[in-house]
Amino acid sequence: MPLQWGSIPQRAYARQRGNIDVCGRFSLFADLTDLKERFDFASVGLTYTPNYNIAPTQNVLAVFNDRGSRQAGYLHWGLIPPWSKDTAFASRMINARAETLAEKPSF
Repeated sequence: MPLQWGSIPQRAYARQRGNIDVCGRFSLFADLTDLKERFDFASVGLTYTPNYNIAPTQNVLAVFNDRGSRQAGYLHWGLIPPWSKDTAFASRMINARAETLAEKPSF
């Protein structure tokens, strides 16, 4: 099965709104074996369940470099500014507006 990153209905909805590059949610439903083959990572003890509705503030399967080798694991999706004391702030950081980007300390 070929890898598919994102849902066609979500992209079509974004185009209707005039926002082609909206990324408020995405899907990751490829088989773990296919992911391992494509990205060549170690996954000792990794549990993975396909998800058709991944949203900000959720943990997301990611592939990253760990001391020279590719590893797979879960990362939390969200932006936490360095000045923030609360990780719950990340849920409010998903909708940056171009009009106010330069005014906000978060960006």
